[in-house]
Amino acid sequence: DVLHVLFVMDPNMALPSVMVLPLLIVVAAGVYYIYNEVMQFMSKSLVRNKVVVITDAVSGVGTECAHLFHKGGARLILCGTSWDQLESLYEYLTNDADPRETFAPKLVILDFSDMDSMENVVAEVVEGYGCVDVLICNSSMKLKAQVQSVSLEMDRNIMDINYFGPSTLTKGVLPTMISRRSGHIVLVNSIQGRLAVPFRSSYAASKHAAQAFFDCLRAEVEEFGIVVSTISHTFINASDPPPYIDTSKCIYSSTVITSQLTHGVRPSVLANEIMQTVNRKKKEVVLAHPIPRVALYLRSLFPSFFFAVLAAGVKDSVLAEQMQ
Repeated sequence: DVLHVLFVMDPNMALPSVMVLPLLIVVAAGVYYIYNEVMQFMSKSLVRNKVVVITDAVSGVGTECAHLFHKGGARLILCGTSWDQLESLYEYLTNDADPRETFAPKLVILDFSDMDSMENVVAEVVEGYGCVDVLICNSSMKLKAQVQSVSLEMDRNIMDINYFGPSTLTKGVLPTMISRRSGHIVLVNSIQGRLAVPFRSSYAASKHAAQAFFDCLRAEVEEFGIVVSTISHTFINASDPPPYIDTSKCIYSSTVITSQLTHGVRPSVLANEIMQTVNRKKKEVVLAHPIPRVALYLRSLFPSFFFAVLAAGVKDSVLAEQMQ
C-alpha cells in the first residue's frame, strides 16, 4: 500500500492520513452530485419536443409529471375529467414558463368511466400533434370494501377506469407508434397489480388485469421499437392538494387531512421515477418499501404462509371493529 509506506517513512504525514476517509466521502459526494446534475440535464434534453400524453393530469402525480415534462420541453397533451382543473393546471405550468423553451400544453377531457366517448377522445389525442411519443397511463380509482358489499356496477366502473380505459387509449395510439416504429407506453399501476390484499378485491382485480395486458403488449410490440413500462408503487401519500389549486378558495376537512398516513410514495418521488423510466427505457419498476417487497417473495415462494398471515390480519381487523 503506497499510502501506508509514505506514512511510515514520514511521521509528519500522519495527520493527513486521518483526513483520507473524510476526503473520500467529500469526493464521492461531489461525484454523486455531478452525476445527478448530468442526469437531470439529460432527462430534460431527452424529452424535448416529444409528444407526451398524461392521463389524470390534474391528480397529484399527474401534476408533478406535467411539471417535469413541461420544464423538459415536451409537447404535452394533458387529460382530465374537469375542464376547470385542467385550465388551472395550464395556468400553473405556463405562468412563469419561458415560451422559447417550453410549449403550451393541449387540454383534453378524458373520463374513463364514459367508455362511449373513448373513440372521440382517442381521435382528439392523436390529432393534437399527429402522433404520440410517450403515453403515461396514470388514471386510477380506488376502493376498500368487503367483497359482498361491492355492487356489480361498482365492479364495472373500477374495471373501466383502471383497465378498459387505459387499454383502449393504448390501442388507439398504438397504430401511430407502430407506423413510426417508436414510442413509449408507461402504466402507472400499483403494487396490488402484483399482490392482492383483503378488502381490495375489485381494485386489485383491475390492477392485475392492467398488469397482464401491458405485460403481453410489451412482448408483442418490441419488434416495432416500442417500449412498454409498468411502475408498481405502494399507496400515494397525497395529503397535500396539488400546487395548481388555490387553497384560499377551497375548504378542506381537517379530519381528512389529519387522517392521511405520513408514509407512502410522495407524488414528486413517483413523478421523478416516471421521468427516469422514460429516459432509461426501464421495463418494470417496483417502487415500494421492504415489507411489500418481502410480501411479493412470500407470495411466490411460501403461498400457504402468506395466505395464513393475510387471514389472521382480517380476523384481527374484524375483532378490532367489533370492540369499538
